[in-house]
Amino acid sequence: MLLAAAVALGTLPLSAADTASAANARQMEKLNRGLVAVKVNSGVFLSWRLLGTEAASTSFNVYRGSTKLNSSPVTGSTSFTDPQGSTSSSYTVRAVVNGQEQAASPAASVWGQHFLDIPVQKPDGGITPDGVSYSYLPNDASAGDLDGDGDYEIVLKWEPTNAKDNSKSGYTGPVYLDAYELNGSRLWRINLGRNIRAGAHYTQFLVYDFDGDGKAEVVCKTADGTVDGTGVTIGNANADYRNSGGYVLDGPEYLTVFAGTNGRALTTANYEPPRGKVSDWGDSYGNRVDRFLAGVAYLDGVRPSIVMARGYYTRTVLAAYDWRGGQLTKRWIFDSSSSGNSAYAGQGNHSLSTADVDNDGKDEIIYGSMAVDDNGKGLYSTRLGHGDAMHVSDFDTDRPGLEAFQVHESAGAQYGAEMHDAGSGRIIWGVHTGTDTGRGMAADIDPRHKGAEMWASGGVGLHTVKGVRISTTAPASYNFAIWWDGDLLRELLDHNWSGSSATGVGRIDKWDYNSQRLNTILTASGTNSINHTKGNPSLQADLLGDWREEVIWPRSDGNALRLYTTTAATSHKLHTLMHDPVYRLGIAWQNTGYNQPPHTSFYLGEGMTAPGQPNIYTP
Repeated sequence: MLLAAAVALGTLPLSAADTASAANARQMEKLNRGLVAVKVNSGVFLSWRLLGTEAASTSFNVYRGSTKLNSSPVTGSTSFTDPQGSTSSSYTVRAVVNGQEQAASPAASVWGQHFLDIPVQKPDGGITPDGVSYSYLPNDASAGDLDGDGDYEIVLKWEPTNAKDNSKSGYTGPVYLDAYELNGSRLWRINLGRNIRAGAHYTQFLVYDFDGDGKAEVVCKTADGTVDGTGVTIGNANADYRNSGGYVLDGPEYLTVFAGTNGRALTTANYEPPRGKVSDWGDSYGNRVDRFLAGVAYLDGVRPSIVMARGYYTRTVLAAYDWRGGQLTKRWIFDSSSSGNSAYAGQGNHSLSTADVDNDGKDEIIYGSMAVDDNGKGLYSTRLGHGDAMHVSDFDTDRPGLEAFQVHESAGAQYGAEMHDAGSGRIIWGVHTGTDTGRGMAADIDPRHKGAEMWASGGVGLHTVKGVRISTTAPASYNFAIWWDGDLLRELLDHNWSGSSATGVGRIDKWDYNSQRLNTILTASGTNSINHTKGNPSLQADLLGDWREEVIWPRSDGNALRLYTTTAATSHKLHTLMHDPVYRLGIAWQNTGYNQPPHTSFYLGEGMTAPGQPNIYTP
């Protein structure tokens, strides 16, 4: 049953956009310069964005107040150090195009340290029907320009301390979504209500400008009793579909598009893929039926679509929607139970990726050991089964197209870790482990070998992109990778986890490929990681400054998010990663399931070829 305010979903008619080719420009966010200024020992370090709509040759002038600091335009990077700068200084930058100075960026004041605390407002705790008290901790976050000002705002998921894995029974507190400016101003709060259970596999939320109006929407699964950002309740406010085990296996399920500006529910429709019969998903008590994933994909090659998914251990169903002109329209549904799709059952991961893997200008959904084409048809299945981690990028520049490095859970799988062609599923190389290989990473960490390196848990060792084992010793860091210092190698992001606590202090390490050890270059004292052993931050993304990435961990007291930015000088100049389509989509799906780090559509590492200017347009 649809709500009265819901839209009817039909098959999307073909349009000119559906004939998109690789030559079509993609709709992306209109960002400002993202200038950040940080006090360092040598003065004030500044960095800013080279936008994807600008030529790589664009140069810049840097101003402290009205004083220009550079004798000639800055050309070799998008960073600068002002030796005379202080914490009371204010800075702007101006692009120089064909010798003409352009308009000034928004002014940036100086941070006193290389992090910014963003105050957040912790929800009140409560007591479950069986008398268990709970409170709240900051969890996953995402980013989008919610108000159209060219800056990113943060959407934060609050998770109750009694959140559950799907395999565990028990009541949970409700899940909240908040939106914050970087100064801590809260724009809105959405209460998903008692009929949305809390846990890593339940609420996958998307923050993206789906309709091209310059302001991001927020999309997620809702239910009776969800309260939007303006205080309006969706459905029956008094309904309670929780059973005695705390599971929600009955009652209507909805998909809601919320306005990024105020959290108002713009439309609500029946959630697809639907629950149907619980046992159709692999068990009868509610574990597998409520394993959700979500992502954003340019299915027509030009504008972004919503992808919502359910199931991966057995039955797998994906549904794609467009949000255009205030209408939510279903594009297609893929179901592994449909005729001819049996090879796609049980092939999903705890996360997904989206990218144009067949080079037709339109995105596919890489769902683990399987992929779904832009038209909703199965593209391939490797039949290697479920896994916890996957990475998709151009890791091997000797090969055309993108590669996927994936680990697998089944001890009986032919490969516990393998790299395959992301467009065809053809296995390029693999390592048999005979065990649940729970973690794996792909990043360029050793400049002596061309392309990225790959490693995984379970004694896999460290391999080149060609599958040659470099060493039996691999970095003891499998969770996230980050571009942080001044070179093109990627650093590793993890946490100091004692094993006795659900969280640990965030850290960034550099792999010393000579001594084969990790050297810690940042310890984020006063922060906590999230999601237990995964050790991930709330968000890692190129939120500010140049092409290097920022990272957000919750402050240990849970009353602020701590955003770190690099102050390392660099001689490399790249467009903001947020205007690379694969990377930007990675930020959109990063909060899904078991969080994975974002990757680019091009090889970013030692010996890289300068990528071309992104083929994008902005509203």
